[in-house]
Amino acid sequence: MPVQPRRLAITFALVLAAVSAGTGIASAESGTRGWDATWTASPQRPGVNYTPNWSQEGFSQQTLRQVVRVSVGGVAARVRLTNAYGTTPLKVAGATVARTADGAAVRRGSVRHLTVNGARAFTVPAGAEIASDLVPLPVEALSSVTVTLYLAAPTGPATYHAQAMAPSYRANGDHRADVGGAAFTETTVSWYYLSGVDVIGGTHRRGVVAFGDSLTDGYGSRPGADNRYPDELAERLAAAGRPRAVLNQGIGGNRVTVDSAQLGDKGTSRFRRDVLGQPGVGTVIVLEGINDIGMSRPPADVSARQVIAGHRELIRQARARGVRVIGATLPPMKGSHYYDAVREAKRDEVNAWIRTSGEYDAVVDLDRVLASSSDGDQLNPAYDSGDHLHLNDAGYRALAYAVDPADLR
Repeated sequence: MPVQPRRLAITFALVLAAVSAGTGIASAESGTRGWDATWTASPQRPGVNYTPNWSQEGFSQQTLRQVVRVSVGGVAARVRLTNAYGTTPLKVAGATVARTADGAAVRRGSVRHLTVNGARAFTVPAGAEIASDLVPLPVEALSSVTVTLYLAAPTGPATYHAQAMAPSYRANGDHRADVGGAAFTETTVSWYYLSGVDVIGGTHRRGVVAFGDSLTDGYGSRPGADNRYPDELAERLAAAGRPRAVLNQGIGGNRVTVDSAQLGDKGTSRFRRDVLGQPGVGTVIVLEGINDIGMSRPPADVSARQVIAGHRELIRQARARGVRVIGATLPPMKGSHYYDAVREAKRDEVNAWIRTSGEYDAVVDLDRVLASSSDGDQLNPAYDSGDHLHLNDAGYRALAYAVDPADLR
C-alpha cells in the first residue's frame, strides 16, 4: 500500500531530526533502526576480466551513469562510493541520484544532487569508502535508481565490480543532471566506484548478505533482468509480506582460500568488509568453494580440508559480530571443465561437512536441490545455463526458493 503523504512527511521529519542529531531511528512511526543497506556490490581491483571493461583506463572529463535495483525501500537514501583499490584520491566533480526510466534515462523531477558534508564536489581518499549525505528521495522496494558521477580530473585505474550483469553508461563531458540518455553512447557490463545504496525510514526486517562467487553474482542469468538469486530471494520475501534487504556480495571466480588480482580478495579476507561492514545485516548465506576446488592445480593444490578451514573462519567472524550464518552446499559440476574424479571427491567431502557438522546455524542443500534426477553429480538440465556449472534464470529462482525464510534472523 502506498505511503500516505502526511505519514511520509511525519516519517521524513523524524528521519531528518535523527540524522541531524547523529543517531539512528528507533520509533514506531519509522519502524527502522537507522541506515540499512538495500543494494551492494563487492569492489575489485582494476584489471582484465571475463568481459571488456573501463577499469584500467579509468575516466577523465566523462560522466558515468549506473543503474541498480534496490531490495527494500525507505523515505530517504544515501549512496556509498569506494576507492578501495585506488592509489590516488578520487575526485568527484559532481554526482546525482534519480529514479530510473528506460536505459540511461531517468524520471523527470527525480534528480537529486549528491553531497558530502554539504559539498557537491568531494574526494574519496585512496583505499577508502565514503557515504553521501542523506538524499531526500523516497525509494520504493524492488525499484531501480540511477547514480551518475561526473569525473572531470583523470581518475587513473578504477575500483570496480566486474560482472554487473546489467549495463552501465558513459558520456563525454558533464551530463550528471541529464534526464534523457542520448549523451550516453557507450556501455559496459561492470559497475565502477559504486559500492552501496542505503535507505532509512523503511519497514523491514534485518538484511541478508548473499556471499560467494559467480553463482551469487548471477553469471548465466539474463543480463539486465535482475534474475540473480539474491534478486529472486528479495522478490520472494516481499511477496510473502516479509521484506528484507538481500545484498549481493558475490564475485565471479572468487575463492575462499586464494587471493586473486582478477577475481577478488579471498573470502576470508573480504568477509569483514563485504558482509560485516554492511549496515543493518542479521544473516549471511555462504555459497563458496567450488572455485577453490575447480581451479586447484599442483603445486598450489587446495584440499577439501583447506576449504573447510576457510568456511570455519567465515563462521567465526560472523558469530563474533552476532550475525547468523547459513552454509550452502556446493552444487553439482559434472560435465563442466572443473569436473574430474579428484575434484568431485573434494566437493563431496566439503558438502558432507557443511551438511552434517552442525557448525553452520542452518544449511541450504543446493547439492540435492539443483541435481538432476537421473545423475546426482550433474545439474538438473532445466537449471543449467549450458556450461554444466552455472545456473540459468530458472536455476537461480530454484536456488532462492531453497532458502528457508525461517532460518533468517
